[in-house]
Amino acid sequence: MAIEMRQQMKMSQQLVMTPQLQQAIKLLQLSRLELQDVVRQELEENPILDEVIEQEEIREPEQLELREKEAEPETAASDFQEVRAGEETRDTDWDSYIDGYNYSSGEQYYDDEDRPSFENLLTKKSTLFDHLLWQLSLTRLTEREMAVGAEIIGNIDEDGYLRATLEDIASACVQVSPFREEALEWAGLAADAPEEQSAEAADGFAESVLTPLVEGVLKRIQEFDPVGVGARDLRECLLIQVASLGMSGSLVEALLRDHLKDLESHKYKQAAKVLGVDVNDILAATRIIAELDPKPGRVFGSDDVQYISADIFVHKVGDEYVVMLNDEGMPNLRINPIYAPDTKSTRQVDKVAEDYIGEKMRSAIWLIKSIQQRQRTIFKVAKSIVKFQRDFLDRGIEHLRPLVLRDIAEDIGMHESTISRVTTNKYMQTPQGLFELKYFFNSGISTGEGDFIASESVKSKIKDLVDNEDPKRPYSDQRLAELLSDHNIVIARRTVTKYREMLRIGSSSERKKHF
Repeated sequence: MAIEMRQQMKMSQQLVMTPQLQQAIKLLQLSRLELQDVVRQELEENPILDEVIEQEEIREPEQLELREKEAEPETAASDFQEVRAGEETRDTDWDSYIDGYNYSSGEQYYDDEDRPSFENLLTKKSTLFDHLLWQLSLTRLTEREMAVGAEIIGNIDEDGYLRATLEDIASACVQVSPFREEALEWAGLAADAPEEQSAEAADGFAESVLTPLVEGVLKRIQEFDPVGVGARDLRECLLIQVASLGMSGSLVEALLRDHLKDLESHKYKQAAKVLGVDVNDILAATRIIAELDPKPGRVFGSDDVQYISADIFVHKVGDEYVVMLNDEGMPNLRINPIYAPDTKSTRQVDKVAEDYIGEKMRSAIWLIKSIQQRQRTIFKVAKSIVKFQRDFLDRGIEHLRPLVLRDIAEDIGMHESTISRVTTNKYMQTPQGLFELKYFFNSGISTGEGDFIASESVKSKIKDLVDNEDPKRPYSDQRLAELLSDHNIVIARRTVTKYREMLRIGSSSERKKHF
């Protein structure tokens, strides 16, 4: 059979993802802040797009001057006298003077105790790096030690731990001046020595000279505030804090140095037997250790609190729940009137400019329509969720209904992928609190009565049981499963373990309190 090549025409339907469609899909899964950033960027790049800003009423200059005169105080100008050099000013009302300079703040305080201090007006927050460098500058060290100390501080993370070895710090220091020249002089090499010899000299100098220097500077930094900073592991961090308390050589230090694993696993009797002390002494020392800070650098945390702004508000009006979209902060977009098409205009426009304006016009119109479609889709999804989860809105998390994306998709006539994008990074403010839309979608667990209960409701019951347990006799996972069965929730022990770990709740041995 001969094989030959032929040309054949065939008609078929194919879905093509145009850039506009890709943009519309992308807008669906953006959060409010991300959408605002996209709109601001488009406003900067697209001259066709314009933002509608509510302007205040424009007044005539004469009206403004008359308003300013009416707002002036009734005190005559003659009451204010110029103070000349040499005159006493003991009668100056400094409170009024300060109030005059605080007038721009927009707030009035009638008591000095209510007025915030000027220190609270500072906006820059001190970091752990800046705090340690400041203390290093106040320490009596040589220039070489200062350079090594700055390198050490640069390798301390936000928790206060040193995340580099002494050898790595020494190797980093030898690569910069004047340590590089000192390394060549230490090895007896000239400045133009071959690269291989210079590298060997640097390694030898870092190991023999700089590593002991780094260790000595590190001990000085470990005396800085906060106590425990610069430690290389948890044991060293806690030992530094114990030494600062004047408890060197005590039972607390012995426990931290040799029996930290026993403390983590609550093997107090074993540690008491090895150390030859009473178990009550071990428990007393454990109380002191529990008061130490395992992350001394977190007091200088640089992460600002990010508050979540709800995309949907759900209010109960009578017996019905009303869904409202949060449009606050969202720009009101329109087509710039300057570039709006004018059929009466007969001006000749350059072809390149006409094509550019046409492209930007289509992009602006598509963006406005995509945002409007996004808002309509979010509203439909939120309204459907409220319909399915009415019992949750009325009575709380225990009545959360099992729900999947397919249920919402079939209810509003959309695809499941669209529902998944809409519910990503979107939040709903309900009478029960603020929840992400993804929170309402969870699997169901069968009950003894043949019904189904949401997995989030089961997690809530597990958390309530753990919160109300006896700290000295915590429930095991098997016992938690038995208690849940008393509430007609049929669940296996391994499922309880999985939910407990998802809630970041320790095991019964970890939760047990011995004192």
